[in-house]
Amino acid sequence: MSALGKVVRAGVGRRRLQSLVMMLTALISVAAAVLALGLIETARAPFDRAFGRQHGAHLTAEFSAAKASEAQIRGTARADGVDAAAGPYRVADATLTADTGAASGPQPPGLPEELELPPLTVAGRGDRAPDVDRVGLVKGRWARAPGEIVLEQNEIPEFLSVGSRLQAKELPGKPALKVVGIASSASRTADAWTTPGQLAELDAGRSPAYQMLYRFDDAGSRADIARGRAAVAAAVPKGAVTGGQSYLTVKQDVDSGAAVYVPFLTAFAVIGLGLSVLVVAVAVSGAVTAATGRIGVLKSLGFTPVQVGRAYVAQAVIPAALGVVLGAVAANLLGALLTDEVAATYGTGTQLIPLWVDLAVPAAVLALVAVTALVPALRAGRLRTTQALTVGRAPAAGRGLWVRRLLGRLPLPRPLVLGLAHPFARPARTATLAGAVAFGALAVTFAVGLSSSLQGVQSDRQRTTAGDVLVESGPGNSGPGQHVPAPGSAPGNVPAPKSADPAEVAAAIRDHADTKAYYTIATSPVHIPGVTGETTAIGYRGDSGWGAYRMIEGRWFRGADEVVLASRLLQAMDKDIGDSLPVSDGGRSVRLRIVGEAFVLNNDGMAALMDRTALKRLVPDAVGGEFRVQLEPGSDAAAYATAINRKFAGTTVHATAGDSTAVRSSSIVAMQAMIALLAALLVAVACLGVLNTVVLDTRERLHDLGVFKALGMSPRQTVAMVLVSVAAVGLVAGAPGTFLGVVLHHWVVPDMGASVGTRFPDVFIDVYGAGLLSLLTAGGLVIAALGALLPATWAAKSGTARALRTE
Repeated sequence: MSALGKVVRAGVGRRRLQSLVMMLTALISVAAAVLALGLIETARAPFDRAFGRQHGAHLTAEFSAAKASEAQIRGTARADGVDAAAGPYRVADATLTADTGAASGPQPPGLPEELELPPLTVAGRGDRAPDVDRVGLVKGRWARAPGEIVLEQNEIPEFLSVGSRLQAKELPGKPALKVVGIASSASRTADAWTTPGQLAELDAGRSPAYQMLYRFDDAGSRADIARGRAAVAAAVPKGAVTGGQSYLTVKQDVDSGAAVYVPFLTAFAVIGLGLSVLVVAVAVSGAVTAATGRIGVLKSLGFTPVQVGRAYVAQAVIPAALGVVLGAVAANLLGALLTDEVAATYGTGTQLIPLWVDLAVPAAVLALVAVTALVPALRAGRLRTTQALTVGRAPAAGRGLWVRRLLGRLPLPRPLVLGLAHPFARPARTATLAGAVAFGALAVTFAVGLSSSLQGVQSDRQRTTAGDVLVESGPGNSGPGQHVPAPGSAPGNVPAPKSADPAEVAAAIRDHADTKAYYTIATSPVHIPGVTGETTAIGYRGDSGWGAYRMIEGRWFRGADEVVLASRLLQAMDKDIGDSLPVSDGGRSVRLRIVGEAFVLNNDGMAALMDRTALKRLVPDAVGGEFRVQLEPGSDAAAYATAINRKFAGTTVHATAGDSTAVRSSSIVAMQAMIALLAALLVAVACLGVLNTVVLDTRERLHDLGVFKALGMSPRQTVAMVLVSVAAVGLVAGAPGTFLGVVLHHWVVPDMGASVGTRFPDVFIDVYGAGLLSLLTAGGLVIAALGALLPATWAAKSGTARALRTE
């Protein structure tokens, strides 16, 4: 081994603390950055590849034939900004039933012989590969004759496949349809396709609707799509465009599984990188300062300034290299768990973090460490040999004396005066210590705010907390419990629970003395023009205002002609509060006015909340099977639930007290655990940065400490002096760190909501109260004290004679 290599190895071995700090900061920085960039790539690539291969539609627009002729609709292909178009294709919403006995796929147990599917948007297309939306066949072939249908793979149950039999429920004679193919449309232009003639039969007796598919010259943002849609709408009579869906909504649906992690992971990556730069700079500078005499010896032995500089850069890069390797490995292991769901959307299998991310991020962090170490290393190499051998390590005489004299006039114990004055002796080192504390306070503040916001999302996610008692009734609902047969009886002899009449259940709830208020809920899938996939209508009867979903904008509905939409559905349709919304099901339709935007995540955020009267006009047989009950103050919820269960024993009614149906989202739990882990690691690194700085400072002051001890300073006073010297810095640095943490939280949380297609109510963002902010500001003091405690104890235990002999 060369002499230079021996110097590097000896330096790394001697300064284990600095090496550990460098390794941890590099590990955290690389892990967060690789994970963030890798998730962005794996979430984006499957959709973008499929969309580009299929020449997907930027906008899927639906038109009313009553307002525009087929020729006028076709003419929209020449609207400003349209690059290519396909259509018009006749479309209809159809409710189909599946003959499960003829299903070729695996059937779950207990499946009825005839199963009704959610409403499907069916398009009549004779060509699967036009200029726009070249639908890819997964199995089978395209529909070529009447009686044949092709299903979109993302919108069908698993037991349906090629050869399955379907029937149109609402049409006379229930025409039969054979599934001849399973297809995939990257832009989700429809749930199923059939021949134009078959579509006309499915849509018989209704006013026709047509679909056009567009690609625009500019389509990178929602604003671009909105401009394109406006140009299309301007080319036809007013009101002809009844709905539309942007490809960005579909992309968001695909990306959201992993994309929600990206904003806060990116934020932690930036914090980690900043802390890495700072702590490495402190550690390397400290190594140079502590080794001033050794550098003089090396230069006297013939080492050149370049060799000395290379040695100290290497002492920073070697532990950092170990950290970046471990960080990349950790990021890939965690990334594989997070990207499975997104990767499976297009059947691409497990997606690994791209190789370029695994190579580029560690290389960038290593370069950052090397550049950060280069400045003090070059400074070490330029030191004159005699200067390095003779100059002591203590700060220059006179630094901070005026502060010490000023503080000495205060009625404070001498150790506290010395501690408060010491930060002024080395302003540059104090600034770096303050920076480490500020980064730690920033990480804590950001993590606490994120956890609080996610906790609010968790509690409101399914809105299962509304009411003191939840009563569920049939038909077909036996509650969350399981019927257990009496001892000695055969399971087959146990009679099935009878379906309860919802009207009787409502009467029992209304007549109970402890009932203060209640409302019922009924749900049904419906069709909204221009929106593919399932949209759920939720109908309320009774005073539902006290248990309403949390509003983002607007208000709760007040009448049968009003509707409140989930944020994601509102964005998917590109509509605003005050607009009119057509909703249909099985040939029946209503037009409602949008009065509010609500925070709803269940039903994939595709939910329309309305009065039961409006739902009845769409689905006459919709029955409310869920009751939310608010009790009079002081009532016993458990006793209330027991009384309801006793009254309806042997039926499908099941009452539970409190939030018995709440299910914690595994994604939110995973995010909270990840946030806590990253914050803890960053705080640990911040504490190590403080520790490294205080150790270096204490070693330089060892002779002074010996003098103080000779003059009577006790070990306890020594600890107090060292802790006070950093506590003051921690208290001052905690305030800006906390402020930046709040700013970062208010920036990242809305971005996380946007990644899953929703906006967050203000209450989920404004989570910092005055008391919490005070505690978080004091967090800087805690971080500084924790980092300084060990070297303060070491200084207190150092012997007086040994300290006096130290130069």
